[in-house]
Amino acid sequence: MSLIDTLARLEAVRSGRARPVATVRHRHLSARPLVLVPLTTAGETGAPLGALVGTDRAAPRLLTVAQPRDRALRFAFLAELAEAVLPYVEGFADDTVPEERKETDPATGRRTTVEAELCADAPQLLVPSPAGVEYVRLLGRSMRFRRTAEQDPSADWPAPPRVPLLGRWFTHFGERARVPGSAMLLSMTELLGRHWATGQSRLEDQHLGALLAWIDPPGGTDGPAAALAAEQARDADGLLLHPPAGPATDPAFDSERLAPAVARYDAARARVLDTGRGHDALRRADEEIRALLASQLRPTWDALWRGVDLLRELPEAAGAAERWKGDRWSYTAHRDRVRAGEPPQPRRDDAVTAARKLAARETAQARLEAREALDDPLVMAARRLAGEAFAGEVTEVVMEFSEGRVPRPRPLVTVRTDDAPLLEEGVRVHRALADGRTQSAECVAAGPEGPVVRLMTGMGRGRVPDAGSVPAPGEHVCWTLFEHAPRGGPDLPDPERTPWTHGGPPGPPADEPDPVTPEDLL
Repeated sequence: MSLIDTLARLEAVRSGRARPVATVRHRHLSARPLVLVPLTTAGETGAPLGALVGTDRAAPRLLTVAQPRDRALRFAFLAELAEAVLPYVEGFADDTVPEERKETDPATGRRTTVEAELCADAPQLLVPSPAGVEYVRLLGRSMRFRRTAEQDPSADWPAPPRVPLLGRWFTHFGERARVPGSAMLLSMTELLGRHWATGQSRLEDQHLGALLAWIDPPGGTDGPAAALAAEQARDADGLLLHPPAGPATDPAFDSERLAPAVARYDAARARVLDTGRGHDALRRADEEIRALLASQLRPTWDALWRGVDLLRELPEAAGAAERWKGDRWSYTAHRDRVRAGEPPQPRRDDAVTAARKLAARETAQARLEAREALDDPLVMAARRLAGEAFAGEVTEVVMEFSEGRVPRPRPLVTVRTDDAPLLEEGVRVHRALADGRTQSAECVAAGPEGPVVRLMTGMGRGRVPDAGSVPAPGEHVCWTLFEHAPRGGPDLPDPERTPWTHGGPPGPPADEPDPVTPEDLL
């Protein structure tokens, strides 16, 4: 936690209201996101109980499982979920735009520019909390390997036709959620917590109702009182007024309302199976369970859309569009894999694929942190307090030139600053120019009058620097000790070229003798 975050939390405690820790919205927010509020049974990981899903805040689609232990009812729930989600996900697949991208020529190994097809937009899935993100990933893992009756006629429990496809897409959403800065699958509590600091712990922030109570408390109350009511207020029957839907249910609701209703459903169903009568009682029991689950899901559904409204009041950060473009590339690539008939994602990645994913996520994290600081003065203030950047007024500019056959401008710029950057001679610093480029400089001295840096790049190729590339005395500048666009590490070998300990080619078969080597000859 940065010092700015700590100060914001202290101010929130003193004022009784959440304090902003960002001036812009650092994640892309779709004009038409798909909202999913899942609910699971207690005691069994991943057993679906119900869900609210849809893109219309006034008309969510309610999906329920009256008896979660019944596998047929579970498959029917997943089939309905696929019916609700897949049309939205696939609705972006055919609207494309031409886009240039860099690719490596396998024959020469050189990077070339090619024209590719990029989807103009991509789906976005919003869930209440990080537990909902994990549940989407769990559902994807449980569905993508299911065999349908068409694929395997002898299967005992064939999956409905579209369920495996939904599993592949949910797995892709879950994988993208692990990429820093991605916006295809977002947790509302994490998204709100990125932009506001409350006076409670981060664990308490995972309750969406309590978090919203701190950010936008009802009239006449403050954040602590409103958050306490959101967490603990109960009705006359002892049920929470703001169920967590996290996606686990409230234990009191399970024991006092849900369990008796499921028992009545089981009894009515058994009577129908035994006697063929009692269909009205079975229908009433099913409607009772649907009404109970709707009462637990609807408050979270409304709270999630309320969070969307708060986030839309913030202007989108400049770097969010570029990160969303990465999500669009990811969506386009997965669309192509699905259409090409490729198999589902493996249960475990091989060593090279896992290393590539880890390296890509580390690079994405570094780029996200750098870009957020450049887009947001509050984030940059935290980096300045940490000694990772400094800002101030230019007091002197001395024009110097490099030594060599073609002298290049290397001006010395002195900056007066109140910051305390972790600078020493030879350290590289960077600043953003007005045209979007990054200029690098080298620290020459860090004296009492302020740091002195030597400009190294961003001035053009002539003897006279380009206009605006050299700051003038009196100009306010901000230099960072971190790169603005960090690059990834070296390329990794193909899986076939890795040792057998990392999934590469195995040694000679056991029934064949070892090859003869010079050490075998006397």
